[in-house]
Amino acid sequence: MLFLLLLSGICWTIVYVELIILGFREKTYGMPFIALALNFAWESINSFISFKNNHLTFQTWIMLIWFLLDIIIIYTYLRYGKQYFPKYTSKKYFIPWTIIIFLMAFLIQYYFIIDFGILGGIYSAFIQNLIMSILFINMLVSRSNLKGQNLIIAINKWIGTLAPTILYGVIYEYKLILILGLFCSLFDILYIYFLNNIKNLSSNYSKSNSKSN
Repeated sequence: MLFLLLLSGICWTIVYVELIILGFREKTYGMPFIALALNFAWESINSFISFKNNHLTFQTWIMLIWFLLDIIIIYTYLRYGKQYFPKYTSKKYFIPWTIIIFLMAFLIQYYFIIDFGILGGIYSAFIQNLIMSILFINMLVSRSNLKGQNLIIAINKWIGTLAPTILYGVIYEYKLILILGLFCSLFDILYIYFLNNIKNLSSNYSKSNSKSN
């Protein structure tokens, strides 16, 4: 069980670090914004509750690391995100939109725990993860390039979610978590497949152009 938590912690930390590196290198942000807001809210609230109750487990320290890394990812969104704001919408609405989404995310994550307790935090983690998996595919389709995205992020996100799916869905037998986790895996594998195909097509196109020149 500890192995699965450790595996998830390592894989997701790799995802965050890679998102930060690509974000600054390619002047973009790599985590879909609504998923980023939900993610940050979840880590903030659950880290605060754990420290407040002096419940300092391995998972608590991992969440704290993710929280700190997420702050940097949010910075990349604030610095480079305006370029992806709808062209028909004034850029002056970028910050108000950002504030509304973060407010929504914190309220949703907070009341998940208030209404459903600790288990609510686990359920909300998988729900936001499924949203993230779908939004990664949407980001791949909607952007005209692969900035902020690569297979390291895609594969580690998949493994980082699959590990707790096995833990909570298979070992602890939470059926809803198993369903959510399986659909996360489905969309994560599709994202890996699509991302790899687009990467190969881009590479082949570049090679053919260089040969023709």
